[in-house]
Amino acid sequence: MHPYLHYLLSDIAAAHRFDPPEPVYPKTIEEELEDVERWLEGEEPPHTFGYYCGLNSEQFPPPEQLTKKELKLVCKAFRQMMCSWNFDADLPKTLPSDRNYQLLVSTLNMKTDIVNSGFMTFEFCQSYPPDCIFKEYCMCLKFWNTEETDPPSHKPGELPI
Repeated sequence: MHPYLHYLLSDIAAAHRFDPPEPVYPKTIEEELEDVERWLEGEEPPHTFGYYCGLNSEQFPPPEQLTKKELKLVCKAFRQMMCSWNFDADLPKTLPSDRNYQLLVSTLNMKTDIVNSGFMTFEFCQSYPPDCIFKEYCMCLKFWNTEETDPPSHKPGELPI
């Protein structure tokens, strides 16, 4: 076992949110609508996930320094920690361990809001397999390649002609 792994798993365990605050509900409908409006306008949250949980991506060794078993162990611990913050990552089950590890660690650098009720998911797939970072592991490929469904003639975010 990689000698650093014990320290890394300990840091991940310490990053859990053990006492989530009580849910804070907007006092007025106007405050709730302001939050929705900020989200719709794409206003970027001020902090990264790593800021909140206290971890940074530099604490994690490159995947090639860990065995497949060690990668799976770190990923499992990381996902449990994410769950304590009401987060998950939408990753293909068939994704190789090293890619899974890299993408989970990358969530530490993503700006996000923390929710005290409900759940948030880090998503990587844009539902357009030709440009997907998952490549051959893209979860949309099985739908994209079926004969019953014609692929759209435009990329996501573009208006059809």
